[in-house]
Amino acid sequence: MSTQKSNQQQSKAIVLVHGGFVDGSGWAGVYSILKKKGYDVLIVQNPTKSLADDVAVTKAVIASQDREVILVGHSYGGVVISEAGNDPRVAGLVYIAAFAPDKGESVASLIANPPPGAPVPPILPPKDGYLFLDRNKFAASFAADVEPETASFMADSQVPWGLDALQGAVSEPAWKTKPSHYLVASDDKMIPPPAQRAMAGRAKAQVTEVPGSHAVYVSKPMEVAKLIEKAANSCN
Repeated sequence: MSTQKSNQQQSKAIVLVHGGFVDGSGWAGVYSILKKKGYDVLIVQNPTKSLADDVAVTKAVIASQDREVILVGHSYGGVVISEAGNDPRVAGLVYIAAFAPDKGESVASLIANPPPGAPVPPILPPKDGYLFLDRNKFAASFAADVEPETASFMADSQVPWGLDALQGAVSEPAWKTKPSHYLVASDDKMIPPPAQRAMAGRAKAQVTEVPGSHAVYVSKPMEVAKLIEKAANSCN
């Protein structure tokens, strides 16, 4: 893309939604790539206390745009975009190693019966209604291909994930009416890749598979940005 064209404002805005245990700063690499290509990019900072709160915050960001939006969710952020994506401004959805629940499903219901032999995320027992990952096991389970110093920072800066968010159920999943793309992280130790493929298939999403950990949006920003741009172009 030429410099002149890359500096032009693209026809669609990009809204990035983070998942549980982390905040929006992990999108920095993806943000930088898309901004250089002329996209208006906004990052939602969800409190992750409850699904209803996170949907409301995401919808407020969508409402700030005067054009159509491509809504992108990582992990639990996939639940948020499945609900918030019903907003008429949303032209398409992109799931990045994310939950893509059907009507009435939540993260809690989707992880209730893991397949035999699947990795078990090192989630500590809840305290005062919030969850954390074991800091000592965070890198191996969540961010195995992320630069060690960054993975350590992510482990030590965890955002408490509310049980109300974990248990929040989707009313009408937007993927039933909006075009969807899904990036499967084939080395994911948080959401098993077979589960990702099954959810993507059910949503009739266009699937891209990338070798990467659950934090593939941090470790492989170029691949993630490429899929988001593909989604933006396909919705024109």
